[in-house]
Amino acid sequence: MGLAEQQLASLNTAVAIAVKGNAFYQSKIADCGGSKGFDSLDAFSEKMPFTTKRELAEDYGANPPYGSNLSYDLKDYTRLHQTSGTTGRPMAWLDTPESWSWIIDSWAYIWRACGAKAGETAIFPFSFGPFIGFWAAFEAASKVDLRCIPLGGQQSFERLQMIFRHEPQWLCCTPTYALHLMNVAERENVDLTKCSVRGIIVGGEPGGSVAEVRSRIEEGWGGARVFDHHGMTEVGPVTYSDKEIPKLLRIIHEAYYAEVVEPEMGRSIDFGNIGELVLTTLGRNGSPLFRYRTGDLVKPVQVEGEDPRAFALEGGIIGRADDMVVVRGINLYPSAVDAVIRSFEGFGEYQVSISKQDSMVQASIRVENISDVEDELMRMKLQKRLREVFALRIPVNVVELGTLPQFEMKAKRWSVSD
Repeated sequence: MGLAEQQLASLNTAVAIAVKGNAFYQSKIADCGGSKGFDSLDAFSEKMPFTTKRELAEDYGANPPYGSNLSYDLKDYTRLHQTSGTTGRPMAWLDTPESWSWIIDSWAYIWRACGAKAGETAIFPFSFGPFIGFWAAFEAASKVDLRCIPLGGQQSFERLQMIFRHEPQWLCCTPTYALHLMNVAERENVDLTKCSVRGIIVGGEPGGSVAEVRSRIEEGWGGARVFDHHGMTEVGPVTYSDKEIPKLLRIIHEAYYAEVVEPEMGRSIDFGNIGELVLTTLGRNGSPLFRYRTGDLVKPVQVEGEDPRAFALEGGIIGRADDMVVVRGINLYPSAVDAVIRSFEGFGEYQVSISKQDSMVQASIRVENISDVEDELMRMKLQKRLREVFALRIPVNVVELGTLPQFEMKAKRWSVSD
């Protein structure tokens, strides 16, 4: 069975389950003539309307406490996780044992694709809350027979000590936290280049697919390979770094039917253009999503010699349709600004402020200097580089080390005010 046939079969199974008992999707599916399934993936894309985050949020508010996107009785759901709330009120998301198993299988696929082997050790330097990524990564690591070490409730230096004590081959965290551990190690005279970690799986932020960020982490961790991945609470783990071509994110196409569309018009785009990633889950049938507009901006590319439907994403998650800022006619994406700042070894945390002055949108940056170079020289270097890359004068203010917040989970470095 080819990829398209496999995807269509999984899709129609999900549709059949939703038609029976999912109040959120029953009318949507009926209105587009899909109650008996779809003849092809193209027919599905043509007939089935998009699902948006706004729709989910409105349904969540109208049908407390969990919304109506549930295909089974509430008693059948055994897992609850929660969205990060970066674009609004956090939403709880429920899973049945079967749906959770599908998520774990997808994350296990990522571990294997990155080269993890049974008997190796993975370390997880974060506290476990309702965020799905931590739990799924940890349980999937156990499923592929890794020894799993949780490091919740510890300070960063204690976590570094645990890394040297237990000699893990794998580290799982955000790009920001991998960089933060590098800074702590330098401050405490710990030589990370001599630690055992050879693979770092990062997620939660775009940094793992940004060449400047990736190379800085790999150098700071003694040549350990950085593997990016991305996912969402609503859909699950979606992508992972191509081992041969790090700038490519591979989609787990067996688990998702992926499309890329124009953000404004919703039309399908050609390979090589930037558009919005649209996902349909092919196995999370307890709380499915059909043609879900993720808000993630990506560049789909065909991989030579492979089925065009199995496309990859060049440059990872480039940004979000709702977080691009236009400053004096120039499009600013957080990942692009991050790449410039991380191209300097001497900068730590930073914050970007977007504001309006005299009806003009302005950007400014506060950044911590962790180098021995004078603040003013570092400020001038960064401001010059920003002007070269974006053709914009973006004021830079160097602040005292420790002034800006540190992040274990998704970093929130951009603030927008009127």
